Amino acid sequence: MDFLTWMSAIQRRTESALEAALPASDLSPARLHQAMRYSVLGGGKRVRPLLCHAAGAIFGAAEKVLDAPAIAVELIHAYSLVHDDMPCMDDDVLRRGKPTCHVEFDEATALLVGDALQTLAFQVLAERLPGISAPRQIEMMRLLAVASGSRGMAGGQAIDLAAVGRQLDIGELEYMHIHKTGALIRAAVLLGAHCGEASPDAMERLGRFANRIGLLFQVVDDILDAEASTATLGKTAGKDAAQNKPTYVNFLGVKEAKAMAAKLRQDAHDALAPFGNSATRLHELADFIVERTF
Repeated sequence: MDFLTWMSAIQRRTESALEAALPASDLSPARLHQAMRYSVLGGGKRVRPLLCHAAGAIFGAAEKVLDAPAIAVELIHAYSLVHDDMPCMDDDVLRRGKPTCHVEFDEATALLVGDALQTLAFQVLAERLPGISAPRQIEMMRLLAVASGSRGMAGGQAIDLAAVGRQLDIGELEYMHIHKTGALIRAAVLLGAHCGEASPDAMERLGRFANRIGLLFQVVDDILDAEASTATLGKTAGKDAAQNKPTYVNFLGVKEAKAMAAKLRQDAHDALAPFGNSATRLHELADFIVERTF
């Protein structure tokens, strides 16, 4: 199976699993459930589920087991987008080519959507996972909680909001994005590995890969925000510059940001070298992240 065929298959599988996990739109409270489904289904690259499945495949994890952590991470990601788009955060009106949740519904509903998606993620991950011991499953829930909270994604967003209009140095910028973007990407990779028989050394190498990929994703995002159109991105282009937010592009310039992306990609590939051909999908995802146009 070539990469694009595999990617499409995992994206469809993820969409089906999300569809099944989300409450039905006619179930009370219907408006909240409709807004949850609106915010999650029918859009997105599903990069985090792809990383989860690719990492798990190295260790022979079954796809039906990987579905749970894959969609748990995606639900956390979706909740973060709903909250990030709200007027109290980035105040954006477009996401994945359609009105953001608070525009389509209202601010109070959007706030509750984020809350409900976050709790649903942990509900999914708490369900019995065949072949996974209870201690390992608890560790998986702990890993996702840390990656999502003040020491991970939420903390990174707080740093980002506090940095608007300030001049950060490259170390501060990297620290922010290791938390805001990288923490959840790292969790996706490690959760996939936890579904197989990954050794401590393998987990350490995958963590190194994931750290590089997390930064790579953000660098490419910054480049796309500067160069791509709103129609291509499916969200408002140039928003970072307009809000005077610190990015790799406004810190390094486009040329140097692209050079940094190339170096991060190579570092990610190097971290996977001991896995040989079993890590082919992770190698391909690293390339996809760099070469994507949206």
